[in-house]
Amino acid sequence: MRWDGQGVGVDDGALPGLQRLGFVRTVRSPQFEGMAFHEILCKSALNKVPDSANLPFRFTVNAYRGCSHACRYCFARPTHEYLDFDSGADFDTQVVVKTNVAEVLAREVRRRSWTRETVALGTNTDPYQRAEGRYALMPGILGALADSGTGFSILTKGTLLQRDLPLIAEAARRVDVSVAVSLAVGDLDLHRQVEPGTPTPRARLGLIRAIREAGLDPHVMVAPVLPMLTDSAEQLDALLADIAAAGATGVTIFGLHLRGSTRGWFMSWLARDHPRLVRPYRELYGRGAYLPQSYRDMLRERAAPLVRRHGLTGDQRPFRAPPAAPVVGLALQPTLF
Repeated sequence: MRWDGQGVGVDDGALPGLQRLGFVRTVRSPQFEGMAFHEILCKSALNKVPDSANLPFRFTVNAYRGCSHACRYCFARPTHEYLDFDSGADFDTQVVVKTNVAEVLAREVRRRSWTRETVALGTNTDPYQRAEGRYALMPGILGALADSGTGFSILTKGTLLQRDLPLIAEAARRVDVSVAVSLAVGDLDLHRQVEPGTPTPRARLGLIRAIREAGLDPHVMVAPVLPMLTDSAEQLDALLADIAAAGATGVTIFGLHLRGSTRGWFMSWLARDHPRLVRPYRELYGRGAYLPQSYRDMLRERAAPLVRRHGLTGDQRPFRAPPAAPVVGLALQPTLF
């Protein structure tokens, strides 16, 4: 067997941070060149959100840590450092897989103490990233939640969600279900630069259509908007027109945040591919991770009439922005865990 050399007893150089998580083995496959999947056995599937986060959901489930989408701006990059990985290339290529997450979740939601509060999926890394094509953990997660009478929300860039649309539509007949697609970059060249591992904008528009055709109301996260790259009125108008035509029922729009080590990873890309913007970005983010109030006000004023024009207002979703991160539209941003 080609996986024989990747078992528990083999010294494969796995980093010590993984040992704390119930590490089993590391798998590398020709079908996923350059990537490593670190399989672990988790003790708990439900993550409780701190009350201080001020979010409308208190529980999340994350089947994966790290993400092959490789988005330069990803909020979750710093979380990889807790595993003794770096937040740059390691985050994109060293993916931790909770292989038993569905079974553990099923036990947790069967407990008499479980109150069936809404569970958010996709709040840390994407549940429908490439690894899901190999491990297929989401059907078990969705089944465990729906069978227990627990509602859930999904946020993804992954068109692999279409595989599970029958399960999601069936679950929506029994519990509250919310499905959101992230699509913030309409230009194909820029898409390849800033989120190279994600499905194309056209593919995600197709996903929005498929969600609508399945009888669900797709919400779209037009986020993050990248200053001086995707924030012109013309760019926003064109993207919102495509999103509305695809059948979305609401949008959320907010600007780029650069927290922790994500900032350095993003700025290194900017210096290489858009050096003229390095100084303006340093000025914009000179005081911290968030855009200044003046920019946020500008973005709101620019986007609000476009959202109305395309009939995308009035749809509220269970997402809320963290402090100092106002957004456009009635739905608000999920904080990443």
